[in-house]
Amino acid sequence: MLLSTLRTTIVCGCRSAGKGFQQSSYQRPQLRQWLVRRNQSSISVESVSPSTPAASKAVPNAATNRIVGRWLLGCSGLVVGAVVLGGVTRLTESGLSMVDWHLVREMKPPQSEAEWEAEFSKYKQFPEFKILNHEMTLPEFKFIFYMEWGHRMWGRLVGLAYILPTVYFWKKGYFTRSLKGKVLGLCGFVFFQGLLGWYMVKSGLEEKPDSHDVPRVSQYRLCAHLGSALVLYSASLWTGLTLLLPAHKMADTKNLQQLRRFAKGTGGLVFLTALSGAFVAGLDAGLVYNSFPKMADKWIPDDILAFSPALKNFFENPTTVQFDHRVLAIGSLTAITGLYLFSRRMLLPRRAKIAIGLLAAMAYTQVALGISTLLLYVPTPLAATHQSGSVALLSLAIWVLAELRKMPK
Repeated sequence: MLLSTLRTTIVCGCRSAGKGFQQSSYQRPQLRQWLVRRNQSSISVESVSPSTPAASKAVPNAATNRIVGRWLLGCSGLVVGAVVLGGVTRLTESGLSMVDWHLVREMKPPQSEAEWEAEFSKYKQFPEFKILNHEMTLPEFKFIFYMEWGHRMWGRLVGLAYILPTVYFWKKGYFTRSLKGKVLGLCGFVFFQGLLGWYMVKSGLEEKPDSHDVPRVSQYRLCAHLGSALVLYSASLWTGLTLLLPAHKMADTKNLQQLRRFAKGTGGLVFLTALSGAFVAGLDAGLVYNSFPKMADKWIPDDILAFSPALKNFFENPTTVQFDHRVLAIGSLTAITGLYLFSRRMLLPRRAKIAIGLLAAMAYTQVALGISTLLLYVPTPLAATHQSGSVALLSLAIWVLAELRKMPK
């Protein structure tokens, strides 16, 4: 009895174990499939995790555009400083005090008295000392030297302000494809501007045996140097403003199209007027005919076409150069006044109205500064203010153009 019961128990146990083995064998593929599905779901969750680069915020974006825009506005401000300092250097006749050019070595001015004497001795070998400043003392030389040295060091600061952030922003991915080309162009223009500055200075260091006139740099090279600085400034300011100021949503009416064309023509006239000032400075044309509105009691002076051929008068005759600058200045004032009156008849955004109003106010201020500079025989502080005013007027013209630009498609 006991044996039969034991046998029955063993047989039942084996059958139960067999069924359990069969069930576990049947459930194993299901377990494997469940594990695979779980792994796939965890992988898909990780792939959309915010910590991965694919889901990170795209660069460039609105925040990086603001950063780049402010940087370009800061660079344009440094260019204004270089233009103003260059004008003061020209007005104080300091530009020919440094007779050589070294990118790094001249960053440190003379320290000892012996170094100053050596620098002064080099200056004595050139026409400005021989003809104009032959009685100059060492302290007087130090003043004009520091003026030119400061201008050159400011130029190097401008270069660093463009190049170093460009490298950083490029690596961070802050630039769009089109902005990369613009920024590279600006950096290249900085190098060109520095080389052009030295090329200009060299023209005033050349010996001219047949001439006993006051040594001065070529007005053509001075105009090119100033013009390139204004182009660099205008491009930097325009790019910065378009990144910072969103375009206005305005109905593209016929009047708005006319206003845009009017504003572009006015901006070009303002730029040309500022450029003509370089010829006035290069030829000291502000020191002739110090009367307004007439020139020596005549609307058109007798010697306006004294040079031959006639075309030469527009670039080398001080009388003609001053006359041209007057005409361009009055033309700019008239155009800006017309732009202001035309804009008053239109419904424009508030920012655009403010920009046009400030442009008109600055135009009248600039003309008043120019007339005062002329009548007072070109005092240095007033002349420097007038030169700075031309850049301020150009800045406002660019702001107006930025406010009136079309919405990007």
